[in-house]
Amino acid sequence: MRTPSFRQSMARIHGWMGLIAGWILFAMFLTGTASYFRPEITRWMQPEVRATPATPPVAAGSAFAYLQRTAPQAARWTLYLPDQRTIATRVFVRDGDVVKAKPRAKRPPRREVRLDPVQGTPLHARDTRGGEHFYRFHFHLQLPHPWGRWLAGACAMCMLGAILSGVITHKRIFVDFFTLRWGKGQRSWLDAHNVSAVVALPFHAMITYTGLVTLMVMYMPWPIVANYAKPALFASEAVGAAPEAPRSGTPAPLTPVAPLVATATRAWDGSPPAQIVVTNPNDANARITLFRTATDRLSARGGAITFSGVDGHTIASSPPPGPAARTAAVLLGLHLGWFADTGLRWIYFLLGASGAAMVGTGLVLWSRKRVEARSGVWGQRLVERLNVAVIACLPAGMAAYLLANRLLPADLPGRADLEVAAMFYTWFGLALLGCLRPAWRAWRESFAIAGTAWAAIPVVNALTTDRGLPHALAAGDRLFASFDLACLALAALLFFAARKTGKARRTVSASPTRRAEAQNALAHAG
Repeated sequence: MRTPSFRQSMARIHGWMGLIAGWILFAMFLTGTASYFRPEITRWMQPEVRATPATPPVAAGSAFAYLQRTAPQAARWTLYLPDQRTIATRVFVRDGDVVKAKPRAKRPPRREVRLDPVQGTPLHARDTRGGEHFYRFHFHLQLPHPWGRWLAGACAMCMLGAILSGVITHKRIFVDFFTLRWGKGQRSWLDAHNVSAVVALPFHAMITYTGLVTLMVMYMPWPIVANYAKPALFASEAVGAAPEAPRSGTPAPLTPVAPLVATATRAWDGSPPAQIVVTNPNDANARITLFRTATDRLSARGGAITFSGVDGHTIASSPPPGPAARTAAVLLGLHLGWFADTGLRWIYFLLGASGAAMVGTGLVLWSRKRVEARSGVWGQRLVERLNVAVIACLPAGMAAYLLANRLLPADLPGRADLEVAAMFYTWFGLALLGCLRPAWRAWRESFAIAGTAWAAIPVVNALTTDRGLPHALAAGDRLFASFDLACLALAALLFFAARKTGKARRTVSASPTRRAEAQNALAHAG
């Protein structure tokens, strides 16, 4: 048996790495791409919210007044201040002693409230996870902590290996940039895979590598464990976070927060805080930490300043980051894209969608090659069914999540969890239904159902709210109008996919010559 060449070995690695992790990678790419607009998705999923924008000092002051009334003795307050994309103040309250709790002990759950940034009163809106669900699923995969993150990291490693081996395998990267032939069966799928990979190759490599870097402390904790007795000491040196102090038990009034916001903004050359953490409020050991926003620069970590919660004097501030910390912050910023304006965010979205297309076409290509060669019948059938379940059925599940937001009663208890359940029941139910149909029918019907669901979103939105597409266009409500138009564009794309897969019908009844060519390609490319 002839020893395969280096390029043929890389082709086999490329194919098998892409197949093993491909289905999870497709889901990660699709939901991660959607999460670039997670604040906008959340606002669309709470149409009742029409809060008035406020400056950071006003929003922080009104939130502090609310917390003083409702949770004056809590262990910690965490505030996320509004910006141009988020018009509500998010407040989390945690009870219990956060310092005395054992490192691995289960901490009390945080209570979340959304406040009007001016009035400081709770916003009365339907309970929903909004765009945060897509963002969390993107790297949690709806699994218990930390298993989802470990699985996502393993798949990202496979993706990085597939990218590197794919570059080595390619003989004509520049030519493949311009080559896309329609209606040529397996050749068309290979062209689509090559184009979607080559056009956005730098982005795919960047987003995969930076995704691994974001959780590098979790994946490789040994240097920290070897050099620091407590992880809090590492955080203090790396990002300037002051070590937490236990509650003293001596009551002390909390200092006003607005002057602290002004002081931090001046120290950061006009850049406002995005997050405020208060530990031990109304205690002699109270501390208020302000974290700089990351929306005005590439680095995702802008530093922090910790003040005394009693008299407002500065306790600690972030030191200038070292080369390693600065590099990690920039890589994290590249992955999250918080710095991007609207135009650049759409570019991120389109490049992320090309990543999903690259993974999806690669999975289909792997299956098509074995259909034409009549090789590995059982395995090929399993791969094809999984392809339908993920590539065609997941978009339907995402649409069901948005439809459930409009169709479930706004005051229904536990409705946020029911919205998430609607996504998974639709996704897995449609996948099981596809197993009962011939493969080509499953592709066509699943894409058609997904397209119908996305097309129904603007209709249901218009019937259940006063912010439907006609009203949004007339009122100049760009967010709601853009969201509905994007849903219609996605529906058109899915209908197009249903039409193309319907034309393919039973895939292939290959001629002997075509079958021999496919078998020869399998033997050399794996």
